[in-house]
Formats: sequence, structure tokens, C-alpha cells
Amino acid sequence: QVTLWLKKLYGDMPVPRYEVNERTVDILHEVMECNEERDKDVLLLIEDMKDQATKYEAEAKYWRDILEEGLGLSIDSLSQEATMDLNDLVESAMALEVEDTSLTSFYSAINCMASELFKTKSKNEEMELKLNTLTKKLTSALMMEKQLEEDIRKITESQEAEIAKAESRSKNLVFLGKKSEDLQIRIKDAEKKLIDAGLDQSLTHEALVKLSEELAAMQNKVKPLKKEVKSYHDLPP
Repeated sequence: QVTLWLKKLYGDMPVPRYEVNERTVDILHEVMECNEERDKDVLLLIEDMKDQATKYEAEAKYWRDILEEGLGLSIDSLSQEATMDLNDLVESAMALEVEDTSLTSFYSAINCMASELFKTKSKNEEMELKLNTLTKKLTSALMMEKQLEEDIRKITESQEAEIAKAESRSKNLVFLGKKSEDLQIRIKDAEKKLIDAGLDQSLTHEALVKLSEELAAMQNKVKPLKKEVKSYHDLPP
């Protein structure tokens, strides 16, 4: 069945090669059935359209006979203006998809189209309003994004400057730390040399610092005593 269907489908053209196995045959058989069902539907639709065309032709002949025999009207007997008006009437009826050419059908179809036009205009206005709103939001978002990028750029530059300053300070601190260590070593070497040369221990830097601290402590103790003595000096003899 599949082979015959493929030959019928391709006609005089050679059937393309394919791997023949159970799966491919099943798939082709399913496609064949779908294709045949579609062909049947198309044939039924064609027959229906032929029947409708026959009915329309019979109805047109019926009305043409009535117009020609009963009223003596025919296409040839109409004036050019009447023929143009008749063609316009027919085109309008086809465009509006009315069942007949009565004024009621035309007015009803025109009202429907006017209603659809109004709905379409309303929908277009609504869509335009939404579009304007979205455009404003998008513009605001783009401006905000641009501002954020500018802020990020400034912050990045500021951070780079701060990092450079911090690195410079760090280098200075390292230099000062090494310098301080070097000075402390020199001071100790100098004190050692002075001590070795006979310098009194009380005149060393550490001793002087200690004496300065003791002096400051004694001065703090003497301050209230001086105030108390001053109060006695103010007494009469």
C-alpha cells in the first residue's frame, strides 16, 4: 500500500530512496492515511462547492428569466449608467457579505461594520495609550540606566583614586615603620656607646621619659595642695 501510494504521489518522478524497516513503513502508512483522509475532505468540499455553484447558477437563471420575460429587462437593455449602478450594487453586496440587496440588509451590514470600526478605533487608541505609557517608562528606565552607569563610573574612579591613596599611604607607613625601627636601633646604639663612655644611666632617653612621667604625676598631686595653701594665704594674720 505504501509503495503504490508513493508511486501515485510522485507520478513520473522517481520515488526518493529511504531505509525500509518497520518504523519507516509505519510512519509512511500513517502519513498515507492522513493524506487520503485530507484528499477525501477536499473532494467533498469541491463537490459541495460545485453543488452550491449549480444552485447559484440555477437561481441566477431563474431571476434572469423573470427579469427578461416578465419585465423585459436584460443587461443589453440597461443604460451604461444603470449597468454601472448595478455593478456597484453587486460589489457592495459582496463586500458587505449581505444575503440580499435590500436596504435593510445594507443598513444592517453597514451598522455592523461601523460598530467594528468603532471597536477597532477604540482598541487602537487604547493600544496607542499603552504604547505611549510604555515609551515613557522605557525612556525613564533608559535615563535611569544612564544615570546609574554615570554614578558607577564616578564611584569606580573614586574607588581607584582611594585605592591609589591607600597604596601610597601603605607604602609611606611601611617606609616610616622601617625608618622608626632604624632610628630606634640607632638610638639604642648611641645610648650603648654613651653608657660605655661613662654616661649616667639617669640621662638616657628611657630614664628621661620615665622621669618626665613621674614629674607629671607629682605635678598632678601638687595642684590640689597648691589650691589648699592658697586658701590659707587669703586668711588674715
